[in-house]
Amino acid sequence: MNWAGVYAIWQREMLTFFREKPRIVSSVANPILWLLAFGGGLGSAVVIPGVENYQQYIFAGILMQTFLFSSIFYGAYLVWDRRIDLLKAILVTPLSRSSIFLGKVIGGVTFSLVEAAIILVFGVVIGIHYTVLSVFLTLLMVAVAAAGLTAVGLTIGSFMTSPEGFQLIMTFFIFPLFFLSGALYPLEDLNIFLTTLSGINPLTYIVDVLRSILIGLQYFGTIENIIITVSFTVIANIIGIQAFKRMRA
Repeated sequence: MNWAGVYAIWQREMLTFFREKPRIVSSVANPILWLLAFGGGLGSAVVIPGVENYQQYIFAGILMQTFLFSSIFYGAYLVWDRRIDLLKAILVTPLSRSSIFLGKVIGGVTFSLVEAAIILVFGVVIGIHYTVLSVFLTLLMVAVAAAGLTAVGLTIGSFMTSPEGFQLIMTFFIFPLFFLSGALYPLEDLNIFLTTLSGINPLTYIVDVLRSILIGLQYFGTIENIIITVSFTVIANIIGIQAFKRMRA
């Protein structure tokens, strides 16, 4: 692994990210709108035992939504790089494809951490009480989960040739995963069909561990959540590296 090359790819991603101010604003504004409009509107009629209000309950899910969209759609930038031949220029360098892939994954993780940090600040407004440990553990889990989700986005992007096709697939891919993750509702008392779908959805365990850290509520065990989240990230990156190696420029 060429770590200098990994750093160079990451640096390039950072320069691109911080030049796109509207991208940062939109990635943060949408989750806050969900918290205020959806959480405040529906929350007035929903009571969740153990929390002060519905907004606090969905906060972990909305936090996950923030880096879910930015991480998965990171693959779309790979498609654009291919369209303008920038990807070809990168692939012909002495860097291994594994190094390029890892640099892009770390870039995606960095974006997610920046966005998550901003959303965590907003959490104070809705009554989320933090400790130094809870903030650290939250950002750690965001980093682990974002690494897996970015790898998924890059894997899919490596097979796509048009941004439109990528966005179409992602629309059908992301929203079912999000709505079946328990981000917006408790998993208790679901029918067997929804329970099964939620149980095989890796996002379910990401939301559950974040909710446990932030407000002390969880459906699965802590060890189970961590093992599945880490396993998902490892498997997604292994598959992603192999797909990246076979990708045509």
